[in-house]
Amino acid sequence: MEEAEYIVQADRSGFKYAWATEHHFLEQYSHLSASDVFLGYLAHATDRIHLGSGIFNPLAPVNHPVKVAEKVAMLDHLSEGRFEFGSGRGAGSHEILAFLPGVTDMEHTREIWEETIAEFPKMWLQEEYPGFQGKHWSLPPRKVLPKPYGPAHPALWYAAGSPSSYAMAGRKGLGVLGFSVQKVGDMEWALDAYRTAVREAEPVGAFVNDNVMVTTTAICAETHERAVEIAVGGGLNHLQSLLFRYHDTFPRPEGIPVWPELIPEYTEEIIELLIAEELIICGDPEEVLGQCKRWEQAGADQLSFGLPVGIGREDTMNTIKLLGEHVIPRIDTDPIHRTTRFRNAV
Repeated sequence: MEEAEYIVQADRSGFKYAWATEHHFLEQYSHLSASDVFLGYLAHATDRIHLGSGIFNPLAPVNHPVKVAEKVAMLDHLSEGRFEFGSGRGAGSHEILAFLPGVTDMEHTREIWEETIAEFPKMWLQEEYPGFQGKHWSLPPRKVLPKPYGPAHPALWYAAGSPSSYAMAGRKGLGVLGFSVQKVGDMEWALDAYRTAVREAEPVGAFVNDNVMVTTTAICAETHERAVEIAVGGGLNHLQSLLFRYHDTFPRPEGIPVWPELIPEYTEEIIELLIAEELIICGDPEEVLGQCKRWEQAGADQLSFGLPVGIGREDTMNTIKLLGEHVIPRIDTDPIHRTTRFRNAV
């Protein structure tokens, strides 16, 4: 409920996008297993902010593709065209392989996702979906309802981590949800792979969603010293330890301990190093503005802020309000959402 409150405040503070995950069985790390329910509530509680699935998992053993298509269209109506459809294959074996009895290789999920993703626009845009007979799921001809709200359909996104995934998303005309990008320098290989591919895109949807989103931790306070103090007490080491506990498809840096051993607690010196290495956004409003502009210069189309649950409600709300008052108006001067422009041009 606190996170719902944060998104309502973000809407009021001028944020353009909010993303809700879908995770299963990940104790301590994420209990958001029914994000469609959460997003339905937010559609009514907000006015302008776009609400995205980051992700809905469309693998048939996890969520039947037709039911995913129905949920997306329904959320598109409830939000009056503010929904963004992010999909992916799941980031960890503990979570996803539980739905795939006998499967031990996460690469198997790529095949399921690949045969599924192009079917969604057909379900939305054709009066009667002609049906599908694939290796992993099937459906006879049916009218898939409701159809989306407004023109075309919600923008399509893909949660990607590797250069090959960025390139694949570009070729399919999908925006990238870069949840695993760690620092500004990582944008070079990511954007090169994506921009090269998206120029020759054969979109699976009605339009190319030429978009790269990256996510990073963000803490803003009235002074640099207070922001660092909040970060030190925010339990970031615990969050990072859980990240590598569950996301076993992410590259594991040398020195990361094996769960239940935790990464050592972060000190002021470590937080200052993370800031210097551009691995975290942290500081007073002017510092945060400069850090955000570095991402903009690197070519990110959208910067998504992960707000650590360990920093508490008051400091989290203050971060959102300070960003809305001092940072967003000086970076984002376009009153129209980027994805809305793409969608309306169809």
